[in-house]
Amino acid sequence: MSPNDTPPPLPEPLRVPVADSHTHLDMQAGTVEAALAKAASVGVTTVVQVGCDVAGSHWAAQTAAAWENVWAAVALHPNEAPRIVHGDPAGTSRQGPREPGGEAALDAALAEIDALAALPHVRAVGETGLDFFRTGPDGVAAQELSFRRHIDIAKRHGKALVIHDREAHDDVLRVLAEEGAPDAVVFHCYSGDAAMARICADRGYYMSFAGNVTFKNAQPLRDALAAAPPELVLVETDAPFLTPAPYRGRPNAPYLIPVTLRAMAEVKGMGEDALAAAVAENTARAFGYEAADPA
Repeated sequence: MSPNDTPPPLPEPLRVPVADSHTHLDMQAGTVEAALAKAASVGVTTVVQVGCDVAGSHWAAQTAAAWENVWAAVALHPNEAPRIVHGDPAGTSRQGPREPGGEAALDAALAEIDALAALPHVRAVGETGLDFFRTGPDGVAAQELSFRRHIDIAKRHGKALVIHDREAHDDVLRVLAEEGAPDAVVFHCYSGDAAMARICADRGYYMSFAGNVTFKNAQPLRDALAAAPPELVLVETDAPFLTPAPYRGRPNAPYLIPVTLRAMAEVKGMGEDALAAAVAENTARAFGYEAADPA
């Protein structure tokens, strides 16, 4: 095992328990049971497991049904929609070999997401949105169509909408305004600047910050966090990605939430316990579950 494959050590436990608002347990090493136990040992007592395609969304829903402290979000990732409509360039997806299917195939996949979104342990539709970093101009129409359909699914089922926004800030905000946003909108791995944070705050959108807020080159992200109202801030891992400093490049997991939260508290000029309490309450409110009693 190389040093970069070695899991970071356990951080000091939080005194006020919080939730990891966005993780991918299916992409992490080890069992769900072990990951949840490790997280709980440092005060991360709830996780939101996020699906990125039909198979992953079914897995998220099944995992949430099996574990009391797991909630599910289900969706087609923005980069999944063009693959379904135009065919997977690599010839395969997590669901196996795939032939080009057109909009009928996208309709069928979205129908499965719609059915999953009706389940009580599924508390969000996402991650959906727009990604102009990995998808070129030929995929924009499929992405936007899929995004609009996910917004409709979230509103019809009364679920939170979890946004993936990469190099598409203006268009994401435009589509949300055109369609009418659900009651709860969460910008996962918030990547906008302070000006956008103020727009999100005006519209009541939650902003979830990940480990990249700790990176040396992320001052604009820290400026956005500073501008975000405490009542709209969440914390996430996006594990196994975006491991916070000083462990960048090593495997991420929900148990590392305290590292990111402490860095966030410093940026916000808040005490660790005060931010943790706010984040716990915000996450429960956004995803519609009852927060654990800090006592």
